[in-house]
Amino acid sequence: MAEPRKRTVRRKKDPNAPKRALSAYMFFANENRDIIKSENPDVTFGQVGKLLGERWKALSVEDREPYDAKAKADKRRYESEKELYLATKQT
Repeated sequence: MAEPRKRTVRRKKDPNAPKRALSAYMFFANENRDIIKSENPDVTFGQVGKLLGERWKALSVEDREPYDAKAKADKRRYESEKELYLATKQT
């Protein structure tokens, strides 16, 4: 007979913690999601994700550069906010 699983308790997320940095793909998806929905009004949520993924894979390196730049800038933002957050949290 299998033993019952113990429930794990998640820690509450600190609402003051900085938001994680977005990836280059997420910047692309946020910009193009509405375009795909307007071109294909009858697609489901999952199909929108598939179409976004296909378009992302089809992008050339040059076309991805603006999204990579946004992702790098967002990562720098996150790192600086995280340092500030950790410094104020410990004191």
